[in-house]
Amino acid sequence: MKKLIVFFSIVFVGCNSSSNINLEDINGYWEIEEVRLHNGSGMKYDFNATIDYIKINDSLKGFRKKLKPGINDTYYTSDDAERLIIKSENNSLNIYYSTPYDSWKETILELNSEKLRVINQNKDVYLYKRYTPINFDLGE
Repeated sequence: MKKLIVFFSIVFVGCNSSSNINLEDINGYWEIEEVRLHNGSGMKYDFNATIDYIKINDSLKGFRKKLKPGINDTYYTSDDAERLIIKSENNSLNIYYSTPYDSWKETILELNSEKLRVINQNKDVYLYKRYTPINFDLGE
């Protein structure tokens, strides 16, 4: 599986203007750090009540799920998830999301092990940072 993802990442790097993207980095827990709207206004997030969990497979299909983090690596969620597929198109990496109620596209502007930056069809930019779980050492 990792060999296929690395292969696709290399292919996408050749086609993509963001030459340092490794698609394996998209897997995991993310929290919104900042939103910059198309009109120039924006908002920074110091705390998030929910985070996103993203998982893709070898065929670049997967899902994104909203989670409420608890303590010591616990998470609370519903059974709802957004299906996704990643495609390389016109020198861009696009994420196509779908639910029974809607579908939309976001374009990956930056992706590494610590940051994910995407732009949606409204030209709003979302900056995510890797989520760090809340852990307490409760002792013995």
